[in-house]
Amino acid sequence: MSGTGKGKKREEHDNASDGDSEAHAPPKKTLKKDSDDNSDEIVVCEIGKNRKVTVRIWQGKIWVDIREFYIKDGKQLPGKKGISLSMDQWNVLRNHIEEIDNALSENS
Repeated sequence: MSGTGKGKKREEHDNASDGDSEAHAPPKKTLKKDSDDNSDEIVVCEIGKNRKVTVRIWQGKIWVDIREFYIKDGKQLPGKKGISLSMDQWNVLRNHIEEIDNALSENS
């Protein structure tokens, strides 16, 4: 019986991952293109070792990118771990900062 339950959890987890990867497909393409030309990228801040918040323009749209970077051949390049938020998504997150701060205070 426990083997069946584990399979279900894995299946549900796999489906959730599939949904996430579809939603983030354009940012992955952004990273590959922008790694050669970062002229439309503004580094807003570094939030940790090799982690940055940047604002970039891609395909005529503005994106807020929170991402890990790695060094290859002396160049710092964006990695796969991170998220690119559209302006709409950024505004939703920004409008919920107080709720996020309250949740953090309650749990720390």
